[in-house]
Amino acid sequence: MARIRIPARIRNPLAYVTFVLLAVLVLTAILGPLFLHDRAEAFDVAALQAGASAAHPFGTDALGRDVLARTVVATRLSLWLALITVTIGVVCGAIVGSVPVVLGRRAGRLVVAALNLMVAFPGLLLALFLAMIFGVGARGAVLSMAVAFVPSFARLTHTTASGIANADYVSAARLLGTPRRVILRRHILPNIAEPLIVNATSQVGAALLSISALSYLGFGVQPPSYDWGRMLADGLPFIYTNPAAALAPTLAIVLAGLAFVLAGELLTQLLGDRRAHYTVPTATEATSTTEVDVPEAQVLNVRGLRVTVPGDPVPFSPVLDLDLTLRAGEIVGVVGESGSGKSLTATAVGHLVGYPNLVTCDTHRLAGVELGTLDRSARERLLGTSVAMVFQDPMSALNPTVKVGRQLSEISEVHQGMSRRAALERAVDRLRAVRITQPEVRAGQYPLEFSGGMRQRAAIAMGLMADPVLIIADEPTTALDVTVQQEVLALLRRVAEETGAAVMLISHDIAVVSEIANRVLVMYAGRIVEELPVEQLSSATHPYTRALVTSIPDMTTDRSVPLATIPGRPPHPAARPAGCAFAPRCDRAGSGCREDEPELEAAGHGGRVACFHPIAVGATIPVRRGA
Repeated sequence: MARIRIPARIRNPLAYVTFVLLAVLVLTAILGPLFLHDRAEAFDVAALQAGASAAHPFGTDALGRDVLARTVVATRLSLWLALITVTIGVVCGAIVGSVPVVLGRRAGRLVVAALNLMVAFPGLLLALFLAMIFGVGARGAVLSMAVAFVPSFARLTHTTASGIANADYVSAARLLGTPRRVILRRHILPNIAEPLIVNATSQVGAALLSISALSYLGFGVQPPSYDWGRMLADGLPFIYTNPAAALAPTLAIVLAGLAFVLAGELLTQLLGDRRAHYTVPTATEATSTTEVDVPEAQVLNVRGLRVTVPGDPVPFSPVLDLDLTLRAGEIVGVVGESGSGKSLTATAVGHLVGYPNLVTCDTHRLAGVELGTLDRSARERLLGTSVAMVFQDPMSALNPTVKVGRQLSEISEVHQGMSRRAALERAVDRLRAVRITQPEVRAGQYPLEFSGGMRQRAAIAMGLMADPVLIIADEPTTALDVTVQQEVLALLRRVAEETGAAVMLISHDIAVVSEIANRVLVMYAGRIVEELPVEQLSSATHPYTRALVTSIPDMTTDRSVPLATIPGRPPHPAARPAGCAFAPRCDRAGSGCREDEPELEAAGHGGRVACFHPIAVGATIPVRRGA
């Protein structure tokens, strides 16, 4: 017989105390009314308001009924009312808090504004006001307190849902054209369930106290029914002559509230220590890889791309009039310092830039189709099947509550019409294609069971589920060690060769790009300042590109002197200087550079450069080194 393994985090005295308290409460609620109901209702005229004695350990009430027996019997109703209150509050709060995610911007703002107003109003005062509307009695008390609890649960739901809604895997689902209600059900609600459950467990004690308070004030449970609050109302008038009568329900409320607070803390530990259990499917050889249609020679053609974001006092554009072309099977590296607009360009190409940012362009052709001529559903269908996004952080790109195989197979189910079984088989095949060992086993695991390199491979496999013609890899190796970094780069190169897909590799590290790219685009202050073949990097003619190349140490670098640096900092997009944006940091800049913006023109290395005073191909320049 298998032994039940208790997580180490809960093998402590506090956990045992919590289990004991909960067990006592549950058994008391179940067995108390069965065995003590008659004793709790029995009148003893000779012992009216009697103090504590052997026959009545906590004395009797005004009618001579045993207080201890009544306290035990009242456990069921008291706990039941508290649980019902919290359940209604959680369900309604989750619905209200999720509504802004599903509705449009304007309707969502109205809901959030109403929610903020309700949160600002004290809960107990709101409950008292609602009790006058719903009427006295157990039902009115439950409804009043449930409505009073809704704002707090809705605020928690909205806060956590807003964070999840900005995750990369939700952005990917939007790119696939997944309906909002499906995103809410599959990606948002499962990921916010944990804090809601933990908070709800802790709030049972608060609900118990609140319901008891309403009963004590006369708005809750009415005679002949009774809960702990009703017993307090009967016992407190005699607190000086018979304090034991009020002590029993008070102790019960305190212990029950403590039990649920401890249960919430224990549940937090349990959920934090959880490990996904999975079954190992039968190992089967995957079917032959689906043939991929070789895309047109020109996979992507973007002209005049501009991204505008709100600013104070006026909007500004981190990406300005950018032209971009990628061909089938080509790997194009986009490099530049942080803030140059690389990632924003990638998300704009994938139509993932959300409100309030604005994206405009003169031409945006993908696989020969002009996206501006398509309606929304057709555009999302094309993007969902033709573009694959590989994000910097694979853990944020994968939904932690859904198994990896299921996340991959959903793409084929939605866009290729496959059955669940066929889609899962293709997911296993894609995992095998990116060199993940035991893909049948791994498909049944959660992302947290993958290493960083495996998660990045799984993210690439997800992009290959729908046979994309364009793969956008945004800093795919930043968080990986050197060995895994080389494996991921080699994988991207192999995918481009085998599928014919074009790859846009975003990176701040020009050395990484130089390893696999065919062509390099150098961005500075939202513009492309140089475009050249990767083998011509050492002959770059733009001073900024040459400075980037020079700043990369190699085996011949003199370690006795500081590394080469680029003086100054890139300008903020909202404060871009007139003329060439690199002029304030450039030794070759003249007066004309500070007045006019250079255009991209043909250069001697076979590419293009935007510079009034480019460096001659093959020429050397002095290297600036840090202090």
